[in-house]
Amino acid sequence: MSGPAFAIGGHEDREGERLILRAVAAALPHPVLVVATVASRRFPQDLFETYREAFAPMGVDVRHLGADHDTGDTAVLDGAGGVFFTGGDQLRIVDVLGGTPLGDAIVRLWHGGAVVAGTSAGASVLGATMIGRGRGEESPTDDSVELEQGLGIVPSLVIDQHFAERGRIGRLVAAVAAAPQSLGVGIDENTAIDVRGDVFEVLGVGGVTVVDGAELRAVGEGEGGRVLSVTDVRAHLLAAGDRFDLAARHAVIRER
Repeated sequence: MSGPAFAIGGHEDREGERLILRAVAAALPHPVLVVATVASRRFPQDLFETYREAFAPMGVDVRHLGADHDTGDTAVLDGAGGVFFTGGDQLRIVDVLGGTPLGDAIVRLWHGGAVVAGTSAGASVLGATMIGRGRGEESPTDDSVELEQGLGIVPSLVIDQHFAERGRIGRLVAAVAAAPQSLGVGIDENTAIDVRGDVFEVLGVGGVTVVDGAELRAVGEGEGGRVLSVTDVRAHLLAAGDRFDLAARHAVIRER
């Protein structure tokens, strides 16, 4: 059975209560976590050290997987209970790992019950379809986003991050208009979804927005950047403790 997948909206707490990181650590079948800084162009070693220090009090042995790692060498995954993708540029993750023995081994590790988690760019790459580039804080247009192939850990989702903080509702709607077979999930900072099978639960302090385009109709595509007319979109706004059934496309709100 495949393991849990954690998609984090970025800027998760790494020094205080560390609620989200503790949830990742608790889900590991073995206390060994490979931190992949592949998405980062600047100071990947410093970024790795930040996560090593954050996970150390939880008894997790952390290994580094950088962009310069030989993608034919899968030994870094030996005995690992999970892989954690840091932020940066999601296209770099696919460019470096996509179609390689190491990338395939990460997916197999997850299918074997290990955890795969990602924050910011590392969250976006978890879907089969991801937003490679996109503009926030504007209405959706036919060129708001560029969709790319992700890792396919959570194939039914198109995931966006830093969601409320960067005003990305327009670009998520545009992404769902372009890929209506997928659910759009926008995750705020210091917030995550914990995906187990066909259900995810919201963790953290912010919100999660689900955009369901199963009945969506968009008018204006192919008209050179004009604002789209989009109708029949169903949206769910979720908070910590709420759950969402991906198969039924149904939300379950936690009693308060």
